[in-house]
Amino acid sequence: MVRKILQKYGIRGGCHDQHFLIDERILNSIVKEANLTEDDVVLEIGGGIGNLTERLLEKAGKVIVIELDPQLVDVLHDRFPENKKLEVIHSDVLKVDLPKFNKVVANLPYSISSPITFKLFEQDFELGILMYQYEFAQRMVAKANTEDYSRLSVNTYYFADASVIMKIPPSAFSPPPEVWSAVVKIVPRPAPFQVDDPEFFLNLVTAGFLQRRKKLRNSIVKGNHLLKVPDIKQIVNKLPEELISKRAENLEPHELADIANQICRMKNKM
Repeated sequence: MVRKILQKYGIRGGCHDQHFLIDERILNSIVKEANLTEDDVVLEIGGGIGNLTERLLEKAGKVIVIELDPQLVDVLHDRFPENKKLEVIHSDVLKVDLPKFNKVVANLPYSISSPITFKLFEQDFELGILMYQYEFAQRMVAKANTEDYSRLSVNTYYFADASVIMKIPPSAFSPPPEVWSAVVKIVPRPAPFQVDDPEFFLNLVTAGFLQRRKKLRNSIVKGNHLLKVPDIKQIVNKLPEELISKRAENLEPHELADIANQICRMKNKM
């Protein structure tokens, strides 16, 4: 059926990051993982031609779709005319204020996966079932001392529990992308470690991974344009040698938080 929809509207995809999920088994599995009820307000980012939207509308109390492409906005209105459970917002997800929702279920545009994910982490929601490029998903859930461990890994762990629940082949899409995809389950929760200043902590993580092959001591000094700490070298010299002599990729999230907290406390005393 989904192939017929593509033909009906003359949409081929492949440009502007458009690869439409057409595997009905996978579509159904994604919605099942969201565990939707009539009490749920679901945000879908990039509704496309409505393959996932259709299934979300069957289960949720309300579905809010943010779609940038005007042709696809028209398709959504045409496929679901006068559906009171559906709200379509024609806008750029990175520029619009997100509406209230408690679950987010989406096949995200891969080229802007990172900024969308960080924007979602700023929201108050219960559950996310999100499709990413497989390599991106691997970085989200990577552990310290592994090749994929990154700023994204630390930030994800700070905000939520995340796990890869499905690996998706290119053949599940039309047109097929050149990469494999993955569905990630995200459950927001309070940070499992103490952070005195969240913004400073996130900036320190960014500084630490900007030059990931350097020891953290050097990364902090070089990245002080993000941290804006007076006398940064003097403060760094007071930090535990067993931590700052390592690279950011070799430190657990709670260890990076401990360093951020120590710098903040010393800075405030100066």
